[in-house]
Amino acid sequence: MSSTFSRLYAAQPHHLTGKIITVEIDITRGLHSFNIVGLPDKAVEEARDRVGSAIKNSGFKSPKQKNEKLIVSLAPAEVKKEGAYFDLAIALGYLLSTHDIAFDPAKKLFVGELSLNGDVLPVRGMLPIAQAARDAGYSELFVPQKNASEAALIPELTIYPVKTLHDVVQHLDDNLIDTDPETGAAIRGEQITPQPPTKISVEKETSFADFSDVKGQESAKRGLEIAAAGRHNVAMYGPPGTGKTMLARAFSGILPALHSDAMLDVTSIHSIAGTSNRMIITQPTFRSPHHTSSYVSVIGGGAHPKPGEVTLAHHGILFLDEFPEFDKRVIESLRQPLEDRIVQISRASGTAQFPADFILIAAMNPCPCGYRGSRTKRCQCTPGAIERYKRKMSGPIMDRIDIWLEVEHIEYEKLSDKDFPKGEPSEHINERVIDARSTQWNRQGKHNAQLSAKDMESIQLSDEVQNILNQSAKKLALSPRAYHRVIKLARTIADLDHASTIAENHILEALQYRPKIN
Repeated sequence: MSSTFSRLYAAQPHHLTGKIITVEIDITRGLHSFNIVGLPDKAVEEARDRVGSAIKNSGFKSPKQKNEKLIVSLAPAEVKKEGAYFDLAIALGYLLSTHDIAFDPAKKLFVGELSLNGDVLPVRGMLPIAQAARDAGYSELFVPQKNASEAALIPELTIYPVKTLHDVVQHLDDNLIDTDPETGAAIRGEQITPQPPTKISVEKETSFADFSDVKGQESAKRGLEIAAAGRHNVAMYGPPGTGKTMLARAFSGILPALHSDAMLDVTSIHSIAGTSNRMIITQPTFRSPHHTSSYVSVIGGGAHPKPGEVTLAHHGILFLDEFPEFDKRVIESLRQPLEDRIVQISRASGTAQFPADFILIAAMNPCPCGYRGSRTKRCQCTPGAIERYKRKMSGPIMDRIDIWLEVEHIEYEKLSDKDFPKGEPSEHINERVIDARSTQWNRQGKHNAQLSAKDMESIQLSDEVQNILNQSAKKLALSPRAYHRVIKLARTIADLDHASTIAENHILEALQYRPKIN
């Protein structure tokens, strides 16, 4: 047998994007061997058995039944190949090399895992793969049927939903004639119908708590409204059971739906991570890792860098309950994402940069037992325990949190009073938040919390407001970073008031949200 060769194209997720992989098959005479090269992991190496059985059960002769040397090369060789993304391309490449089928693989991309009977199984990260295929100039994408709707979010591609290896072979090879199982007559195999483009529909999230369900806590609600309007970070502190977690969950309900680009970004991240069963994510995500979570699970990392919770919360909310109980390394590592809105992870194998543009909501007790300063229970903590607890919160982290809210104990009479006035519903607050954000985008093209030092030059303060700010900054010993954050916060408060300039009441309200924990 003369040497036969074929080249097809597949893809896999790489960090948070799709990576095009060239699949080359070479067959020569010799004792039977089936080798996969190109830095494959265990799942890729096991493709030999999956592909062999799938080919046999699809009506062709398995590679294991022949004395031939089969080499599969996955390029580029220096990129780690992970998962079962290449099964379909390897199987089709083998059949192309043995001349069992014939088709032109140009501008076609094949992605999917094969079961032993030839079924094509779904894989993670189809949306970033489809985006990479579009950007690389491919026109046709063959994907597992269950991934087709997700891939069809990219309208520039023709998406073919594949059920079995047999189906895709029948579709690709015009000269291949099938046999009717009942009559034995030769028939042309059916063509695969392309998947229609997926339309994005924004549905209102109903699983969040509503602000109207939270009795009292009007000052906390006001602070959270400001945070939502300008995308400011928030810390809530108070005794256990006062509603901090409930307020954080209700916060999701006052945020606007994601815009189209953000929807695709967030969906891509969660598709790769396998953390969502939705075809498209239209609402900001709410991530709430436990305080025992490791550094890698929260920030990201590993030998081959993977995204953590800060990236899964991209364009959404990262809620850290019992904030001081997190490992100090985790807390201090939040500095970069809170400032730069990215996470940079460097390893010997390379560097990965993940997006991490989220709103931080931290909740904490005033001391380890939770009752320091409480009017209902006496604190049982020793001075040493309180001091160690406070040291977990470093100055740089506290500086990066714009709004500090005290969530106080609610009187029992108010909780049991059925006639107690109900708070404003989240829907009404959401309308004000959308209006304020629209004002910011029309003025500066970004949210107030994202303003840089250069952007701050465009914010003009009157002499009276400037004097109030400077005097207060001296009394509170504000750092330059905190000083600028007060101005950003005041600008958001002014936007909620539909004011073109920052007034005295805006700067005074912004100043009252600086940390008071001592």
